[in-house]
Amino acid sequence: MISHRDSNAQRIAALDERAEVLKLKRGMGIADARAMHPSIDVVEADAEADRRLLEGLADWCDRYTPLVAIDGEDGLFLDVTGCTHLFGGERAMQDEILTRFFQQGFDVRAGLASTPGAAWAAARFHGDRIVAGGEEEALLSPLPLSALRIAPETRISLESVGLRTAGAVMAAPRAPLARRFGATLLLRLDQALGRLDEAVSPRLPVAPLSVERHLAEPVVLTDDIERLVSRLAVALKSDLERRGEGARALALLLFRVDGAVSRIAVGTSRPLREPTLIRRLFHERLAALEQDIDVGFGFDLVRLSVLSVAAFDMLQGDLAGEVADDDADIALFADRIRARLGEAAVLKPVVVESHLPERAVAIVPFAEAPQRRMPPNRSGRSVPPMTIYPPERPVRLFRSPEPIEVPATEMPEGPPMNFRWRRALHRVARAEGPERIAAEWWRKLPGEEEAPTRDYYRIEDSEGRRYWLYRQGLYGASQTSPRWFMHGVFA
Repeated sequence: MISHRDSNAQRIAALDERAEVLKLKRGMGIADARAMHPSIDVVEADAEADRRLLEGLADWCDRYTPLVAIDGEDGLFLDVTGCTHLFGGERAMQDEILTRFFQQGFDVRAGLASTPGAAWAAARFHGDRIVAGGEEEALLSPLPLSALRIAPETRISLESVGLRTAGAVMAAPRAPLARRFGATLLLRLDQALGRLDEAVSPRLPVAPLSVERHLAEPVVLTDDIERLVSRLAVALKSDLERRGEGARALALLLFRVDGAVSRIAVGTSRPLREPTLIRRLFHERLAALEQDIDVGFGFDLVRLSVLSVAAFDMLQGDLAGEVADDDADIALFADRIRARLGEAAVLKPVVVESHLPERAVAIVPFAEAPQRRMPPNRSGRSVPPMTIYPPERPVRLFRSPEPIEVPATEMPEGPPMNFRWRRALHRVARAEGPERIAAEWWRKLPGEEEAPTRDYYRIEDSEGRRYWLYRQGLYGASQTSPRWFMHGVFA
């Protein structure tokens, strides 16, 4: 038996067939059960482990439909609309599900109906039943009130006035029921009978495009999986071309024969639909996860899904059929590195709307960086966009400016004659500037002190080394003297 704590008492949460023979029931106190049978074996329930197991079973049920939802602590909802014919019909599909669960060591019950409420009642109170459309009322009428999925306090109140079955509630006047027991009771009844629609929210988003391959013989080798990925990608390409889109995120689902499911996802920095390139990405990802994927007795179902898409821009080719896209190879290289080493393995600097040097560039993951687009000219050929060159900036910009010592200047507003940085004295041979950069007053928070103005200089010392330093503050603007900082170095 499995026990759990309920109202400061240990009670039976689940029991096996041998315990049922001993007249033990769910909800009975553990103390009473031990008094009746001292030799019973009781195990404490692990809610988190049960949740992980239920989620694993939900993953496995994706082989039948992508619309799988978790129902409470011990159930699953499968929306199989439009899927039953792929498995030989409703009865054949339900028998296959029950058989496969039995082979995995689970004792399950299943019900199939046109409404979630009727299917829930058929599974919980019949175990294996298919309810045809229009037979929901006949199914529910003899069942207890708990078949309506109502709250326990509502069920107790109904039983106290003599309404003990769902049929008795259906025969009673609706208006008094709503006034005394609330609208939820009638809502559940109408949902079960199909008078009102009930949405089942899947636990995972449904992929816009998916292709799969059922295998007569399970595969265990990585090379075989990659070949299947290539074949599935070919099938995806035609669908993507018809929609004028490319894949930005793909997932490979490997269904093991014993019920375990492996999900392998890759992302692309640009819309992609070429099968060869998709196979390369999954080759890198499978190589990185080779030690983590447990093939067991092999995979008998392989599915390739497109999780997100984007518009696929066609580029004009020349007379030889070649397309000039200098960024394509870089994007593919970055995607392969990210597939093997993770999203943070490749970063890219992007320009930010700020004139402060330390804020003008942000480092973001390669896939999140905006892509450069080349607009077509009158002839249809892509031309590079106009480039605006900013003021000269150092090759290496320090994360935080470092303070330097400036003993004297040519004039109060001029560059330094020499300075000391990292304990070394540098004599200035040439200087350019100043380039004045003021604080971004429009971003200042209420009550925050405004940052001082900076005057930047490009400095070359007597040994030919070039630096980028600035004076913070203005002479005479405050009681304190301006301070000098090193912000970067040139090549």
